[in-house]
Amino acid sequence: MLNNEGQAASVVKILDPVSAANTAAATSGWIDVRDYEGDLVFIQQIGAVTGSIAGKIQDATDGSGTGVADVTGATFTSVSSANSTQKIAVAAGSVRGWIRYLGTVTTGPAITAVSMLARPKIV
Repeated sequence: MLNNEGQAASVVKILDPVSAANTAAATSGWIDVRDYEGDLVFIQQIGAVTGSIAGKIQDATDGSGTGVADVTGATFTSVSSANSTQKIAVAAGSVRGWIRYLGTVTTGPAITAVSMLARPKIV
């Protein structure tokens, strides 16, 4: 996505910075990614963490989560120490249209935020 792609990328907020005491608090809503092409680049930032958090990207066929499944190759390394940033890239065509972040909090709280960089389709 670099070269001239950086200027074309949109920044999409997946999960606002949150002090998540449990998995429900570290799970985003469903995001429509049907209007993007190329790579979807997900950035997970973890601040202070008491126990650990394991994040992953899931996809579904609609905004209600129908047929939810883990996206192959879209699992972040489990984090148990403060101040970690990780990146995952997946092809936009490899997801079924809707994505979300699921952060499994083993022991909370964990301060986390997730963003996505993606290039809108050219019409």
